[in-house]
Amino acid sequence: MLTDIEISRQAKHQPIRDIAHNLGLEPSELSLFGETKSKVKLSVLNRLEDNLEGKLVIVTAVTPTPYGEGKTVTTIGLTQGLNAIGSKTTACIRQPSMGPVFGIKGGAAGGGYAQVVPMEELNLHLTGDIHAVSSAHNLAAAAIDARLFHESRLSRDEFTELSGTEPLDIDPEQILWRRVVDHNERSLRNITVGLGDVNGPIHDSGFDITAASELMAILALSRDLKDMRQRIGQLILALDKHGLPITAEKLGVAGAMTVILTDAIEPTLMQTLTGDPCLIHAGPFANIAHGNSSIIADRIALKLSDFVVTEGGFGSDMGFEKFCNIKVRESGKAPDAAVLVVTLKALKANSGIASDSDINQEDMLRLQAGFANLKWHIDNVSQYGIPVVVAINRFPTDTSVELDWLKTAVNETSAFGCEVSEAFSLGAAGAEALAKTVVNATKHVSQFKHLYPTEASIEAKLLTIAEAGYGAKGIALSEEAKLQLAKIKAMGLEHLSVCVAKTPLSICHDPKVKGIPSSFELPITQFKINAGAGFITALVGKVMTMPGLGIKPGYLNIDINEHDEIVGLA
Repeated sequence: MLTDIEISRQAKHQPIRDIAHNLGLEPSELSLFGETKSKVKLSVLNRLEDNLEGKLVIVTAVTPTPYGEGKTVTTIGLTQGLNAIGSKTTACIRQPSMGPVFGIKGGAAGGGYAQVVPMEELNLHLTGDIHAVSSAHNLAAAAIDARLFHESRLSRDEFTELSGTEPLDIDPEQILWRRVVDHNERSLRNITVGLGDVNGPIHDSGFDITAASELMAILALSRDLKDMRQRIGQLILALDKHGLPITAEKLGVAGAMTVILTDAIEPTLMQTLTGDPCLIHAGPFANIAHGNSSIIADRIALKLSDFVVTEGGFGSDMGFEKFCNIKVRESGKAPDAAVLVVTLKALKANSGIASDSDINQEDMLRLQAGFANLKWHIDNVSQYGIPVVVAINRFPTDTSVELDWLKTAVNETSAFGCEVSEAFSLGAAGAEALAKTVVNATKHVSQFKHLYPTEASIEAKLLTIAEAGYGAKGIALSEEAKLQLAKIKAMGLEHLSVCVAKTPLSICHDPKVKGIPSSFELPITQFKINAGAGFITALVGKVMTMPGLGIKPGYLNIDINEHDEIVGLA
């Protein structure tokens, strides 16, 4: 079989104007980036205000493994399959970060015959949204440090006279706003700034990956430009010497940050291999960030389509949980059905049974043991009151004996249905059965419910997520987390949702624990205030908000060939 990039390159792409026209967009609502992609102007929402909305389907997965479960493949394949059976469908996915692209897994455009094309354009920069987030975020970091520098070198009267503003009395030890970059760079996790006589007061800082920026969450959760501007103004950048918050509005940088993001707030339209529309917006990393595509992209797609297929990052304990408890609260749009992606290899890897045998070989013992992980995720999705369809993403090495056993086992659970998806190798035809089952699932009235009420305390919200969302027996706060929680309460921010940052490689906080962890406490090490985005991030265990490059990073495979073509993206 051809590689993903070879399939993408050999495909005949339709002009993006035609994709937009077929979707229902007008030429004046597009900002073209060549023939293959276009920004969609937010003015379209005014025109479509009275349109009925289609059905929303969220794709999630079992606990991730190094073999890849194919969540984006299934998202794109299901979109292709739904269109093939006559249901007008749009996919909404997140923009790939260059951290994973060059770090661990290559591209994130789907794969095989279920991918967004041109895949190299999607994976490398696209229309620059992530760079815009980096620039706006780092402007705030520069602004707070510049203000600290000037206030420290002048008297209060001198500063007021020269600047025309009152001093903010920034506490150098309470600067909360770190910097970001869209690469995996562990050496920047913790840094010291202000070194040298003319560079301002010395204080600690650090870098997160851009996808973990609060601005990325704001981009995903804003309803329009005015909403984004208001949210940016609410960003808490630092505390003053009295412990009071210094916001981006108070610093005077919120307007400039918004200006940098005026193009980024518009989703980007591309197409699948079969010419199906796909809106790309916001960023990945549901383990350390919000990890879902944007409300704006969903709204546009829902007004123009019968079905919208989107995805939440990693397993159902990660992006799906945040979709339900954060994104749905902001959008007001609950999913009509969920698709839970699984592979035979994923279940064997999640079995907890060590084996020297090739994971591609038939192994009923490991498969049956690993089924507990799938059963847990089915129950986890079901508790939100929406029907769940299990999609078995088929690999060429899968045996009919294993597939038949798994389908029978799934049909004995609370899942609405189970279908084998061969979208990777067959495209739309390989996902038609899945598409039909998903359509039937959405005909059932969703009984959607959140895990916790907004009026609950932060501890109560965390305890609910830990116990109902992960199966923990409780939570344990570090001393640092207790101090930070006290500040959150003093600021009156307990009404915010909770975004848990933890490893995606296990349901619990320890990536080495496979299967169904039990009798564990969830260790909360730190809290981070995201007042603009509307949630509090709780850092769990040893989670890092800046990944590092492995010993054999993905960039080793990426180059230009003799025909000046990009190679090595997968």
